[in-house]
Amino acid sequence: MSEQPRIRVSVVEDHPLYRSAVARVLTEAPDIELGAVADSVPRFAAAREPAGSVVVLDLKLRGVTDAAAVQKVVTMGHKVLIVSAHAGQDEVLGAISAGARGYLSKDADGAEILRAVREIAAGNTYVSPALASFLLNSTRGVKSLLSDRERQVLSLVAAGERDTDIAEAMSISVRTVRSYLERIRDKTGRRRRPELTRLAIEEGIS
Repeated sequence: MSEQPRIRVSVVEDHPLYRSAVARVLTEAPDIELGAVADSVPRFAAAREPAGSVVVLDLKLRGVTDAAAVQKVVTMGHKVLIVSAHAGQDEVLGAISAGARGYLSKDADGAEILRAVREIAAGNTYVSPALASFLLNSTRGVKSLLSDRERQVLSLVAAGERDTDIAEAMSISVRTVRSYLERIRDKTGRRRRPELTRLAIEEGIS
Protein backbone atom coordinates (compact mmCIF):
# COMPACT_ATOMS: atom_id res chain seq x y z
CA MET A 1 0.00 0.00 0.00
CA SER A 2 1.42 3.39 -0.98
CA GLU A 3 2.26 5.85 1.77
CA GLN A 4 -0.05 8.83 2.20
CA PRO A 5 1.53 12.09 1.00
CA ARG A 6 2.39 14.43 3.84
CA ILE A 7 0.45 17.66 4.35
CA ARG A 8 2.55 20.68 3.42
CA VAL A 9 2.02 23.50 5.92
CA SER A 10 3.52 27.00 6.00
CA VAL A 11 3.52 29.55 8.82
CA VAL A 12 3.08 33.32 8.45
CA GLU A 13 3.48 34.92 11.89
CA ASP A 14 5.43 38.03 12.95
CA HIS A 15 6.03 37.07 16.60
CA PRO A 16 9.38 35.19 16.56
CA LEU A 17 8.77 33.01 19.62
CA TYR A 18 5.25 31.96 18.60
CA ARG A 19 6.36 31.44 14.98
CA SER A 20 9.11 29.03 16.04
CA ALA A 21 6.77 27.23 18.48
CA VAL A 22 4.16 26.58 15.77
CA ALA A 23 6.87 25.51 13.31
CA ARG A 24 8.20 23.05 15.90
CA VAL A 25 4.74 21.55 16.51
CA LEU A 26 4.32 21.05 12.76
CA THR A 27 7.81 19.60 12.28
CA GLU A 28 7.24 16.99 15.00
CA ALA A 29 4.02 15.67 13.37
CA PRO A 30 4.80 12.63 11.20
CA ASP A 31 2.15 13.43 8.58
CA ILE A 32 3.19 17.07 8.05
CA GLU A 33 5.93 18.63 5.93
CA LEU A 34 6.94 22.14 6.98
CA GLY A 35 6.92 24.65 4.14
CA ALA A 36 7.83 28.34 4.22
CA VAL A 37 8.09 30.11 7.59
CA ALA A 38 7.74 33.87 7.15
CA ASP A 39 6.98 37.03 9.14
CA SER A 40 4.77 38.69 6.51
CA VAL A 41 2.59 37.91 3.50
CA PRO A 42 5.05 39.47 0.98
CA ARG A 43 7.89 37.30 2.34
CA PHE A 44 5.67 34.24 2.19
CA ALA A 45 4.73 35.12 -1.41
CA ALA A 46 8.43 35.40 -2.28
CA ALA A 47 8.94 31.79 -1.15
CA ARG A 48 6.66 30.62 -3.99
CA GLU A 49 5.10 27.72 -2.11
CA PRO A 50 3.22 25.27 -4.37
CA ALA A 51 -0.54 25.92 -4.42
CA GLY A 52 -2.78 23.70 -2.35
CA SER A 53 -0.87 23.77 0.92
CA VAL A 54 -2.26 24.85 4.29
CA VAL A 55 -1.05 28.20 5.65
CA VAL A 56 -1.20 28.98 9.36
CA LEU A 57 -1.69 32.75 9.23
CA ASP A 58 -1.69 35.45 11.90
CA LEU A 59 -4.16 38.28 11.26
CA LYS A 60 -2.24 41.25 12.63
CA LEU A 61 0.87 41.40 10.47
CA ARG A 62 3.02 44.23 9.21
CA GLY A 63 2.04 45.40 5.73
CA VAL A 64 -0.75 43.23 4.34
CA THR A 65 -3.03 42.46 7.28
CA ASP A 66 -6.48 41.22 8.40
CA ALA A 67 -8.94 40.17 5.65
CA ALA A 68 -6.59 41.50 2.95
CA ALA A 69 -3.90 39.08 4.13
CA VAL A 70 -6.36 36.18 4.00
CA GLN A 71 -7.50 37.13 0.48
CA LYS A 72 -3.92 37.45 -0.75
CA VAL A 73 -2.94 33.98 0.50
CA VAL A 74 -6.19 32.40 -0.73
CA THR A 75 -5.61 33.98 -4.16
CA MET A 76 -2.26 32.17 -4.28
CA GLY A 77 -4.21 28.91 -4.07
CA HIS A 78 -3.66 28.02 -0.42
CA LYS A 79 -6.02 26.93 2.37
CA VAL A 80 -5.83 29.38 5.27
CA LEU A 81 -6.02 28.59 8.98
CA ILE A 82 -6.06 31.75 11.10
CA VAL A 83 -4.36 31.51 14.50
CA SER A 84 -4.67 34.92 16.12
CA ALA A 85 -4.67 36.60 19.51
CA HIS A 86 -7.52 38.72 18.11
CA ALA A 87 -10.61 36.53 18.12
CA GLY A 88 -13.57 38.88 18.29
CA GLN A 89 -16.68 38.49 16.18
CA ASP A 90 -15.55 41.02 13.54
CA GLU A 91 -12.18 39.32 13.08
CA VAL A 92 -13.65 35.83 12.85
CA LEU A 93 -16.43 36.77 10.41
CA GLY A 94 -14.10 38.96 8.34
CA ALA A 95 -11.52 36.20 7.97
CA ILE A 96 -14.08 33.51 7.08
CA SER A 97 -15.75 35.83 4.56
CA ALA A 98 -12.33 36.50 3.01
CA GLY A 99 -11.86 32.77 2.43
CA ALA A 100 -10.20 31.34 5.56
CA ARG A 101 -11.06 27.67 6.12
CA GLY A 102 -10.48 27.79 9.87
CA TYR A 103 -9.97 30.04 12.87
CA LEU A 104 -8.29 29.45 16.23
CA SER A 105 -7.32 31.83 18.99
CA LYS A 106 -3.74 31.71 20.27
CA ASP A 107 -5.07 29.93 23.35
CA ALA A 108 -5.23 26.78 21.18
CA ASP A 109 -2.68 24.13 22.05
CA GLY A 110 -0.49 22.24 19.60
CA ALA A 111 -2.90 19.30 19.39
CA GLU A 112 -5.78 21.56 18.32
CA ILE A 113 -3.64 23.33 15.73
CA LEU A 114 -2.73 19.94 14.24
CA ARG A 115 -6.37 18.82 14.32
CA ALA A 116 -7.44 21.99 12.49
CA VAL A 117 -4.65 21.64 9.89
CA ARG A 118 -5.67 18.04 9.15
CA GLU A 119 -9.36 18.92 8.84
CA ILE A 120 -8.60 21.80 6.46
CA ALA A 121 -6.18 19.70 4.39
CA ALA A 122 -9.00 17.12 4.02
CA GLY A 123 -11.29 19.78 2.57
CA ASN A 124 -13.24 20.53 5.74
CA THR A 125 -13.46 23.64 7.90
CA TYR A 126 -12.40 24.06 11.52
CA VAL A 127 -13.40 26.78 13.96
CA SER A 128 -12.71 26.33 17.66
CA PRO A 129 -15.93 25.67 19.62
CA ALA A 130 -15.42 28.91 21.58
CA LEU A 131 -15.59 30.93 18.35
CA ALA A 132 -18.22 28.91 16.47
CA SER A 133 -21.07 30.87 18.07
CA PHE A 134 -19.99 33.98 16.13
CA LEU A 135 -20.70 32.17 12.87
CA LEU A 136 -23.89 30.56 14.10
CA ASN A 137 -25.24 33.94 15.17
CA SER A 138 -24.42 35.62 11.88
CA THR A 139 -26.24 35.56 8.56
CA ARG A 140 -23.21 33.78 7.10
CA GLY A 141 -23.64 31.13 9.84
CA VAL A 142 -23.78 27.44 9.32
CA LYS A 143 -23.13 27.49 5.58
CA SER A 144 -19.67 28.96 6.26
CA LEU A 145 -19.01 26.57 9.12
CA LEU A 146 -19.92 23.25 7.49
CA SER A 147 -18.23 21.46 4.61
CA ASP A 148 -20.20 20.47 1.49
CA ARG A 149 -20.52 16.86 2.70
CA GLU A 150 -21.65 17.98 6.17
CA ARG A 151 -24.32 20.20 4.62
CA GLN A 152 -25.46 17.27 2.49
CA VAL A 153 -25.78 15.05 5.59
CA LEU A 154 -27.66 17.79 7.44
CA SER A 155 -30.10 18.23 4.56
CA LEU A 156 -30.83 14.48 4.53
CA VAL A 157 -31.36 14.52 8.30
CA ALA A 158 -33.84 17.37 7.81
CA ALA A 159 -35.61 15.25 5.18
CA GLY A 160 -36.18 12.60 7.85
CA GLU A 161 -33.69 10.07 6.52
CA ARG A 162 -32.12 7.53 8.90
CA ASP A 163 -28.35 7.01 9.12
CA THR A 164 -28.59 3.90 6.92
CA ASP A 165 -30.60 5.79 4.28
CA ILE A 166 -28.11 8.66 4.31
CA ALA A 167 -25.23 6.20 3.89
CA GLU A 168 -26.93 4.63 0.88
CA ALA A 169 -27.83 7.99 -0.69
CA MET A 170 -24.25 9.29 -0.34
CA SER A 171 -22.51 5.96 -1.10
CA ILE A 172 -20.61 6.02 2.20
CA SER A 173 -20.63 3.82 5.30
CA VAL A 174 -22.98 4.32 8.24
CA ARG A 175 -19.87 4.89 10.36
CA THR A 176 -18.84 7.79 8.10
CA VAL A 177 -22.35 9.26 8.34
CA ARG A 178 -22.11 9.17 12.13
CA SER A 179 -18.68 10.78 11.99
CA TYR A 180 -20.14 13.65 9.90
CA LEU A 181 -23.03 13.98 12.35
CA GLU A 182 -20.63 14.24 15.29
CA ARG A 183 -18.71 17.00 13.49
CA ILE A 184 -21.96 18.84 12.76
CA ARG A 185 -22.99 18.56 16.42
CA ASP A 186 -19.59 19.79 17.61
CA LYS A 187 -19.64 22.76 15.24
CA THR A 188 -23.24 23.81 15.83
CA GLY A 189 -23.88 22.80 19.42
CA ARG A 190 -27.14 21.12 18.31
CA ARG A 191 -27.23 17.54 19.59
CA ARG A 192 -30.67 16.07 18.93
CA ARG A 193 -32.09 15.28 15.49
CA PRO A 194 -35.11 17.64 15.81
CA GLU A 195 -32.67 20.48 16.66
CA LEU A 196 -30.56 19.64 13.60
CA THR A 197 -33.68 19.56 11.43
CA ARG A 198 -34.78 22.97 12.71
CA LEU A 199 -31.29 24.34 12.10
CA ALA A 200 -31.29 23.09 8.50
CA ILE A 201 -34.67 24.73 7.87
CA GLU A 202 -33.59 28.03 9.47
CA GLU A 203 -30.45 28.13 7.36
CA GLY A 204 -32.09 27.02 4.12
CA ILE A 205 -29.94 23.90 3.89
CA SER A 206 -31.95 21.46 1.81
